[in-house]
Amino acid sequence: MHTTPADRALFHQRGDANDVRLGEVVHTEPAAFAAADVIILGCPQDEGVRRNGGRPGAARGPDEIRRYLYRLSVNLVEPLQIFDLGNTRIQPALEATHALHQAVVQQVIAAGKRIIVLGGGNDIAYPDCAGLAAVTGAPLAFNIDAHFDVRLAAERNSGTPYRQLLDEGILAPEQFYQLGSQPFANSPIYRRYLHERGVVVHDMGMLRAAGIEATLRAILAQQHAPAIFWGLDMDVVRVADAPGVSAPNPLGLTGEEFCQVATIAGTDSRTRLIEISEVNPDYDLDGRTCRLAAAAIWHALAAWAAS
Repeated sequence: MHTTPADRALFHQRGDANDVRLGEVVHTEPAAFAAADVIILGCPQDEGVRRNGGRPGAARGPDEIRRYLYRLSVNLVEPLQIFDLGNTRIQPALEATHALHQAVVQQVIAAGKRIIVLGGGNDIAYPDCAGLAAVTGAPLAFNIDAHFDVRLAAERNSGTPYRQLLDEGILAPEQFYQLGSQPFANSPIYRRYLHERGVVVHDMGMLRAAGIEATLRAILAQQHAPAIFWGLDMDVVRVADAPGVSAPNPLGLTGEEFCQVATIAGTDSRTRLIEISEVNPDYDLDGRTCRLAAAAIWHALAAWAAS
């Protein structure tokens, strides 16, 4: 087995037939996998964050997101069959964890499912995208993030996944978009790298000026890749709304804007994988960041259910 089951205590049971919660309808028994529309998969590790000099704690992210997600209502999500596959088994080395996680993602995509991946560090974008691309070919990919994550480094970490994907030809530069980055948080050398590769970058200021929905809708209309990957790094959200992240952001998206992005992701039938990363419960305040991550996932699920 490549995964371990999620703790049953995370599956909220309200016990009220008039107010059913997601924790009461999400499936975990193997026989239910075949009929599932959406798969939930965690990758509870932060070794990539440690290697990148960030503050650890994101390893607790997947289960804390579940804690709040499974308390939310089935309202508008009810038509979907949701299956929780548990967490990828963490290996002694990050590279081995990535290989195992990629194998799981690839199997889920090959089975025709949509998948929501719960991080964990943002380094999981590498196995997530690679697993998706292995089945569908190069996807249209979005990195919704304060950081470019195209660092040159001696070993992979949370700052390298998109450079790995671009340099290995897994992502086509013309089908990859960096949205929500902060100029004060990124090196001009890495921006030049993206420009020279032909990657479109919309810094936070540019994104707001053009309009978040208008920008995303225009990209989706002009790109015809058969599958879409959405990397939603929680540090794209301002620290007032998301204090529990590996790298706090003073000027990011609002919580409402973050959920708007998740809704747009769910409205496109080509979306196959949505990844939430860098949730760090060790620095959260009253579960604020975990609650927002859960709300964003709920918005994506509701959009999928309506499509």
